[in-house]
Amino acid sequence: MDEQEAIKRLKNSDEKAFSFLYKSYWPKVNHFTRLYIIDTDSAEEIIQEVFIKLWEHRKELNESGSLDGYLFIITRNLIFNSSRQSFNHQFYQTTIIEAMEQSYNIDEELDAADLHAYINSIIEQLPPRQQEVFRLSREHQLTYQEIAQKLQISIKTVERHMGEALKFLRKNLRLYAIFLMLMD
Repeated sequence: MDEQEAIKRLKNSDEKAFSFLYKSYWPKVNHFTRLYIIDTDSAEEIIQEVFIKLWEHRKELNESGSLDGYLFIITRNLIFNSSRQSFNHQFYQTTIIEAMEQSYNIDEELDAADLHAYINSIIEQLPPRQQEVFRLSREHQLTYQEIAQKLQISIKTVERHMGEALKFLRKNLRLYAIFLMLMD
């Protein structure tokens, strides 16, 4: 089954099509969510909510479109809602206001592959050890303790590397978001 066929069948409440799309997109949604949400339980809740929303809004899907952009929007919004206290409040308000003012057209939305490439380019700017710690945590889902053991460093050092890496990523992604808003 290909993506378009799965979307068409999902619109008709086909659970097998939903399962196919879930298995296909879970890794992408998980990876994107884990860039922002450190707590595993919170990340899993967000990921589940993304797919619940997909099911709830299945009748509205565009059969000829791609789910990447649609799932990106849902995931981004759930992450913003989940962690708004950690964001700069004014930036958060501006983003929400603009999101409400604009109607989203999935075809015009940022392509998830481009965003993934951009995030990878930011990660590659990190110092080598921070990069290694970050990738072990987010791409290999190792705990801080497992990373510390694997790299033979203290857990505090792992926490420091992750904190600095996440701070750098958030700063650069915010700048990118602001740039995109200014381009509209």
